[in-house]
Amino acid sequence: MSSSALLPADVRMLERGWLSSNSLLLQDDEQGAVLIDSGYCTHGDQTLALVQHALADEAQPSLRLIANTHLHSDHCGGNALLSQHFGCPIAIPPGDFDAALRWDEAGLSYGSTGQTCPRFVPSQVLSPGSELIQGRRRWQIHAAPGHDPHSVVLFEPEAAILISADALWQHGFGIVFPALGPADKACEQAFAEVEATLDLIESLPAYVVVPGHGPAFNDAKTALATARKRLAFFRANPHRHARHAAKALIKFRLLEIERQSRQGLLNWLLSNTVHVSIWQNYFDDQSVTDWSLALLQELAEAGALKLHDEAVINL
Repeated sequence: MSSSALLPADVRMLERGWLSSNSLLLQDDEQGAVLIDSGYCTHGDQTLALVQHALADEAQPSLRLIANTHLHSDHCGGNALLSQHFGCPIAIPPGDFDAALRWDEAGLSYGSTGQTCPRFVPSQVLSPGSELIQGRRRWQIHAAPGHDPHSVVLFEPEAAILISADALWQHGFGIVFPALGPADKACEQAFAEVEATLDLIESLPAYVVVPGHGPAFNDAKTALATARKRLAFFRANPHRHARHAAKALIKFRLLEIERQSRQGLLNWLLSNTVHVSIWQNYFDDQSVTDWSLALLQELAEAGALKLHDEAVINL
């Protein structure tokens, strides 16, 4: 069943490929629409066009609010462009509010991941325990730490819609960034937060789940079972989670730029704080260069990229 067939007419999902998160447009003729997450900055013009097209038949074709489930660059990279175009405010989870006001790129992860997010200024918070009211729908806001310590999910009980962001996908969940440090109590605490968030999601009677990436689905039970199995594996093998995260970082880079010279990509990796930190915490029994080249080879063998003599190309 398609994503649109699972959702009511006033809730429209915008899906643009894995580089950008899904966006959810909550429509209302009288108030104006609310956009949940705005994708990566390189898809900004496409996101704007999709929103304009979706609003074209509205009596009041306006966007009254942009709200972010969390502040990773693939979820809020379109904030600045859309906020400027529609003249609307931006609401974010409270844990990142001060860092966003100061535009602390290190604290917001953009500097450490080597990703881009045009500066925006939030003016409202999505406080866990409160509601986002849009038309006749009341979206419950729930804290959902794990993938990101400040992430939230939203649940609308009437239609039983869960906006799960990167806390739950149909076949897993997003990288647990707080678990990329040394394999110690902090790492276990991060995985425990993932488990608690999965418990929360299981307690919500969701008919349809709109994940941060991939199509909407209506079998939360199976998705949760898959996520719990994946979590148990990563808990027992934190180095496998760390290696998975390092590969995802490379893949995201190639999704953004499509191709780069081998040396250029290697130089980017060796200057990337997250990449080097993963190597130091888990894989420093070999040189960072050899480890990085091995990751590229593994991704090539998996069909995720192509290695030419001089270039690395996204597939």
